[in-house]
Amino acid sequence: MGHCESFGLAVIGCGRWGINHVRTAHGLFNERLMLVSDSNRAAEEKVKAISPTIKFTPNAEDVLSDAMINTAIVATPAETHYELTKVLLEHGKNVLVEKPITLHREEAKDLIALADRKNLKLMVGHLLLYHPAVLKMKDLIDEGRIGQLQYIYSNRLNFGTVRTEENILWSFAPHDISVIQFLTHSKPLHVAAYGATFLQDNIEDATITYLVYPGNIHAHIFVSWLHPFKEQRLVVIGDKGMIMFEDSAPAEKLRFYPKCFNNNHGVIEKLDGKYEPIEFEDRQPLAEEQLHFAACVTENRKPLTDGRHALEVLEILEDAERSLKERD
Repeated sequence: MGHCESFGLAVIGCGRWGINHVRTAHGLFNERLMLVSDSNRAAEEKVKAISPTIKFTPNAEDVLSDAMINTAIVATPAETHYELTKVLLEHGKNVLVEKPITLHREEAKDLIALADRKNLKLMVGHLLLYHPAVLKMKDLIDEGRIGQLQYIYSNRLNFGTVRTEENILWSFAPHDISVIQFLTHSKPLHVAAYGATFLQDNIEDATITYLVYPGNIHAHIFVSWLHPFKEQRLVVIGDKGMIMFEDSAPAEKLRFYPKCFNNNHGVIEKLDGKYEPIEFEDRQPLAEEQLHFAACVTENRKPLTDGRHALEVLEILEDAERSLKERD
């Protein structure tokens, strides 16, 4: 990291995912992780188990008043993201907030404008964009390995954990929307979503979202927590080849398939080659995300998953949610 600006970090929220942020930040930044906060006092025990030297407070206001802290990670429930991020930015703190940035696009726009006005970094935890396999996939597409991009599909399926405060679309799909935005470089022209509700009233357990992009690029995202086994699979299809990233696979998670169709004077010919595994660096996405955030703060870089990227993801989520409810 450079030395343009100091880096004093706080983590707010020590729930299921927040505690991973604490553990990773302690390993990367040590004493520069200056404070960890959670309104639930019981979280202190989990934090002290990582290291007894980490300072803990149940009062998030302690983060605001500490001049040595110029950077905060927000890993609290989604409905708190807007107010908490806003007050942190108002107090001059750079913020990495977990996805989704907010629950409403107007709130996200407000945070982006505030960060711009105060010349602060606003970054959102769209974790898969820091996964070495996704970055490798992007390189292969940009190099023309699969030719013209045609179709992307994603399955993100599991048995549980069922949420009571959000449906499967908001819980699982932001990951895949973020990646598809990253790979297509464009906004969808059309968004439609279909869902099914079985376990709780008005909370969809499975959804399929269909996206149409400029250049005749199509995509669909299938998410469900009513599935017998875990599957995290992303397939990208071009007119010269195909790539599959299966994060749930035990080995060969990234594969290139030299498969395509040629139109030979009106006759469709199938080319079907054996897949080849693609190597990628073995780096932890969460550590990569935090290191990127630190570099953005200290070296004045633009975050890969900045507020504007997160706003696009949120707009697609809101459009998909609207489409779902129209069919209820």
